[in-house]
Amino acid sequence: MAKSQATFMKKQLEKNRQKKKEDKAQRKQERKESGSSAEEIAYVDEFGNLTSTPPTQKQASRDEDKKN
Repeated sequence: MAKSQATFMKKQLEKNRQKKKEDKAQRKQERKESGSSAEEIAYVDEFGNLTSTPPTQKQASRDEDKKN
């Protein structure tokens, strides 16, 4: 007699879960090894535009004066 399809599907689903878990672990390891978080940082200038360069001290102190 043949095995039921339910058992086969359970095995296939478990294989898929395991593969996804391994892929996720591999992507996590790649992100950990690259370690380039500096590329992810963006700054906002006084006009509200995103820039890759940090604001100068002069601009930062001027913003603090406005808050007080």
